[in-house]
Amino acid sequence: MTRDTTHLVALQTRLSHERARLANAKTAKERELRAVWVAQAEKELAGELRFLGMSDTAPADIDDTDLLAALLE
Repeated sequence: MTRDTTHLVALQTRLSHERARLANAKTAKERELRAVWVAQAEKELAGELRFLGMSDTAPADIDDTDLLAALLE
């Protein structure tokens, strides 16, 4: 079964844009407001990842040498 990740991609794009807007904010009040928006977007993205069953996927803690050895086995 394939997952429809269209909404996930849209949320990731939105978060990226909100972070860029936060980085370019001119005033302290604007930074404060945009920080809230970034936090909301992060929360929404986390919810979508949970919904898709992808929330527990984290990069493996393995170095390149061990990874290559495991792949060549």
